[in-house]
Amino acid sequence: MPEVHDVVIVGGGPAGLTAAIYAGRANLTPVMFEGYGAGGQLMTTTDVENYPGFPDGVMGPDLMEKFRAQAARFGAQIHTVDVERVDLSSRPFGVWADGQEHRANALIISTGASAKWLGIEGESRLRGYGVSSCATCDGFFFKDKDMVVVGGGDTAMEEALFLARIGSSVTVVHRRHEFRASDIMARRVLEHPKIRVVWNAVVEDVLGDKAVEGVRVRDVNTGETSDIPAAAMFVAIGHTPNTSLFEGALDMDDQGYITTDGTRTNIEGVFACGDVQDTVYRQAITASGSGCMAAIDAERWLETQH
Repeated sequence: MPEVHDVVIVGGGPAGLTAAIYAGRANLTPVMFEGYGAGGQLMTTTDVENYPGFPDGVMGPDLMEKFRAQAARFGAQIHTVDVERVDLSSRPFGVWADGQEHRANALIISTGASAKWLGIEGESRLRGYGVSSCATCDGFFFKDKDMVVVGGGDTAMEEALFLARIGSSVTVVHRRHEFRASDIMARRVLEHPKIRVVWNAVVEDVLGDKAVEGVRVRDVNTGETSDIPAAAMFVAIGHTPNTSLFEGALDMDDQGYITTDGTRTNIEGVFACGDVQDTVYRQAITASGSGCMAAIDAERWLETQH
């Protein structure tokens, strides 16, 4: 019979590691499967300047390493393997990783979400050097610079309006002739003096060797290309929550995010935290906060079971 653990955590970004710290301090000896993408989106972030406690900033991977060391200090057993499947139909819950079965009295899900990317030349090469998917994370680095936002939904509008407060200009590139965004958000962008829109265009390439110097766009109607000088390109075409493991077992919204009451899911003893259930904020600090909440919720729930 597989060993039954008090708490198993699936996912190892800021949310999961904070949950591991709190669960470890509560003597729950958490077992974490951080996955091969350990550390989450911060592993592809260079300077993090908005996480409290680091006035001079900190590299994303360095911050995650500190999280990880702290979780291990309090007894978290961290495994760098992917979870292959789960069974939430009965308790203790079943978790299979690296071909082995594990059982959990309580399960915390912190598998995060992945930003959607354009998949073009220069995008992956310059990610973290002017290419980003988060204006609130990285916009400050481009104060008084020209920037490009790609997208046409509410997220793209929010990014453009935020960046317009920081940069000298913002160019929104959208592949259609009208935005998908809500009327009020679209109107704010269209009326903003520092924002211009390039309609019916797609990004062909990101220019620059070591940092973004411009964005090459192609008119979808004429095929003509042109270059937009810019120090940064923010891709705002959405996120995909990493929830395929839990399809059919947990309630999710129409985008695939796990729906929660606080951190509680529709199954007693299963909790979700971080970007896997956050459609609004998607920050390291909010993910950490919800990881703390999930661990405390799991601890209190386990007390009621014992």
